[in-house]
Amino acid sequence: MSTTVQRCVWAGSDPLMVAYHDEEWGVPCYDDDELFERLMLEGFQAGLSWSTILNKRENFRHAFHNWEARRIAAYSDADIARLLANPGIVRNRLKVNGAVRNARAFLELQQAEGGFSRFIWSFTGGAPLARTEPLRENLTHSPESDALSKALKKRGFTFVGTTICYAFMQSVGMVNDHSEECFRYAELSG
Repeated sequence: MSTTVQRCVWAGSDPLMVAYHDEEWGVPCYDDDELFERLMLEGFQAGLSWSTILNKRENFRHAFHNWEARRIAAYSDADIARLLANPGIVRNRLKVNGAVRNARAFLELQQAEGGFSRFIWSFTGGAPLARTEPLRENLTHSPESDALSKALKKRGFTFVGTTICYAFMQSVGMVNDHSEECFRYAELSG
């Protein structure tokens, strides 16, 4: 007798999307460097599908020096030109320049707040938010993502609107938005 694993519908059947869903999405992350990468990828995703970004993820890592914020913060015009000529990433000038700006803002915030993780997790009290109502279709923001977006913008970040912040919060486990039928929901609710 075979049993089918229940997943969130958005995971589909693409092996890369399934692996991302099963192993990464919604798992609490507290590592500053990983959080920076994930926030940058969410910004690059704006207006595109997550599948597009996931398929380019390794190219992004290579092109952006493994998302090392210090290196990115020091990028020159030649680095920007190199990135804009790279067909393996999203070649949007505003998003590329935004990543450089965000690296600078990230380093400043890290220094001022004693860590990026500490700062962003303060918007959920340091732990994943427990959903108190059934998951609504197409939830794109919350009071917490509104507040996080406003705070990041105030700190000099760009491409951090509330929708991007909410997707980021879902991704890094600040909120568990797996469907209740999904096998990951119970695993991440405990």
